[in-house]
Amino acid sequence: MKRLLIILYICLVGLLAVATFIEQANGTDFVERNIYHTSWFCCLWGVIAVIALVALIRRALWRRFPILLFHGSLLVILVGAMITFMSSEKGYIHLVPGTTVNSFQEPESGRNIDLPFSMQLDSFRIEYYPGTEASSDYVSYITYSTTGQKNFSSHERISMNRIFTAQGFRFYQSSFDEDQQGSWLSVNYDPWGTSVTYAGYILLGISMLWLLFSRSGEFRHLLNHPLLRKGSVFILFLLCLTGITQAQTQAPPKLLPALKRVQADSLAREQVIYHDRVVPFNTLARDFIQKLTGETSYKGLTPEQIIGGWLLYPEVWRNEPLIYIKNAELRHLLNLPTSYARLTDLFDGSVYRLQKHWQREQGKQSKLAKAIQETDEKAGLILMLEKGTFIHPLPVDGSVQPLSERQVKAELLYNHIPFSKILFMVNLTAGILAFLLLLYNSLRKNTLSPKAQKVSRIAKTSFSIVLYAAFIFHLAGYCLRWYIGGRIPLSNGYETMQFMALCILLLACLLHRKFPFMLPFGFLLSGFALLVSYLGQMNPQITPLMPVLVSPWLSIHVSLIMMSYALFAFIMLNGILALCHHRQDERVEQLTILSRLLLYPAVFFLGAGIFLGAVWANVSWGRYWAWDPKEVWALITFLVYGAAFHSQSLRFFRKPLFFHIYMIIAFLTVLMTYFGVNYVLGGMHSYANG
Repeated sequence: MKRLLIILYICLVGLLAVATFIEQANGTDFVERNIYHTSWFCCLWGVIAVIALVALIRRALWRRFPILLFHGSLLVILVGAMITFMSSEKGYIHLVPGTTVNSFQEPESGRNIDLPFSMQLDSFRIEYYPGTEASSDYVSYITYSTTGQKNFSSHERISMNRIFTAQGFRFYQSSFDEDQQGSWLSVNYDPWGTSVTYAGYILLGISMLWLLFSRSGEFRHLLNHPLLRKGSVFILFLLCLTGITQAQTQAPPKLLPALKRVQADSLAREQVIYHDRVVPFNTLARDFIQKLTGETSYKGLTPEQIIGGWLLYPEVWRNEPLIYIKNAELRHLLNLPTSYARLTDLFDGSVYRLQKHWQREQGKQSKLAKAIQETDEKAGLILMLEKGTFIHPLPVDGSVQPLSERQVKAELLYNHIPFSKILFMVNLTAGILAFLLLLYNSLRKNTLSPKAQKVSRIAKTSFSIVLYAAFIFHLAGYCLRWYIGGRIPLSNGYETMQFMALCILLLACLLHRKFPFMLPFGFLLSGFALLVSYLGQMNPQITPLMPVLVSPWLSIHVSLIMMSYALFAFIMLNGILALCHHRQDERVEQLTILSRLLLYPAVFFLGAGIFLGAVWANVSWGRYWAWDPKEVWALITFLVYGAAFHSQSLRFFRKPLFFHIYMIIAFLTVLMTYFGVNYVLGGMHSYANG
């Protein structure tokens, strides 16, 4: 039976992974119709659940109640999901003013399902962020009425993240008519499944906390293991960091007409509406110049000087090579001698030269098509600037609340300090040097002179100070972004990578004294996370959240997930280190104990993050699980890492080398969940577009 359970478990994980790629090729409807919503898929889950239940009984796990509760909660969640699948009803209802509706339409069959009450739309309106055209909420005001022995009527408000519930039916704001007169609501009737599933979530949370704090649990035993109290474990981890620096030769700077520095500095503090929020002009100007050139200044001129100069002397600036074009093929098509183009290079008289190339490449997923699109966007920004449609000053009627002086100073400070660039350079440099020091000390452990030992201690203390300083500096930048945006910075890929780097630095600060190799690990992992956020095509701009993202559930969900990823990264590096020391049993055992110890909070953070994300989804659009690729790969990661806890029944996990190899390979699921889904598979949760 155990062998059958293992086979089915592997088949399930493989099937889930393959299904995400099938969805990419054939669409969501296809994969739901042929996999996720089929009876054989439900039976596969059911068979695994039944076999697991029998195994729990055979192993008499009632004697180890926290473990029984943990596995039992997973079974309760599966039962709740099955009830939802079998008995729930979903559909849409269209409301228009003056029309009473007492039924909703099921999307698959198209049939109408009667409601035990009636609804009428009083009005629908879109709420906007002050002074912008960015939607902050969609609101339907309805009249809810019942008939029969007890006539009852009430006025209700339905909006994003604000559900209306009546007699077991839940209504969510879904969409609206183009004329903004009618409203579309999604309907969910699931009186039992959601309640059972939520009960499973609560039991899961209780069991995870119990497993962590139980005195007789394995986590406490690992925490008190004597090997973790011993001295240093050293690193023999080869790090190869290669970088390619491209030197750009340009003609000597020439004097360009621009605003005077005093005028430009004064202009930087003026407030405008940009990306649907009120910002200092410096924010808009920096983004404009960085978008064009890839830098935040040009030939010693500030962004405000450049924009002012362009508005005053457009005929001069049109002939200035400001537009950075990375793609060599596009540069060849435009006959450009360097990587920078002038605005006049994109026009042949009145003919826009990119047009014919775009017509040929349109619809293709080629690098050239992407380069043409990016260059066209840059040209469009310049034309908007010249036409006066790029800059939007605050309205004079006072309808928009301006920033306070403190908010302006905070944003200018954030703009002027390149937190990510400084940190990734410092952290990677410190990580390499700390690694070399640890390697040197380990190789000459017994031959160091007293003077060398003193120098080594001073160096270790210095690296510790740098680590704490890096954490404080990063925390300051993160909090500054939080203050500027008025929300927790967790809404896009750039911000989640920043948060992951912050978590890694925090873990390194907490653990490096007991585990010296955590210091270079912390520097290197956080440095690479910051480097990815700096170089990757993620959106560093601070923008208002879409209405569906304005939820505390989302912030908690993303925070827990990113903390789990940081822990999984440490476990992966521990595995690499263990493989390098496979002949030194004590050190390998120590690393194994540490990885097993970190595995508990890592998997529990991931599990809690997944199920809190399900709560957020249920509150937002009425489905706590939609088989989105991001959800599926998070579940795969949970299942893959969860298998490593079963060392008593799966003996191969007792072998340290196998365990570490498994942890290294398992980290590929983390990479797929975060990067692969974002940039390959897409879906509702994709951060690829920021």
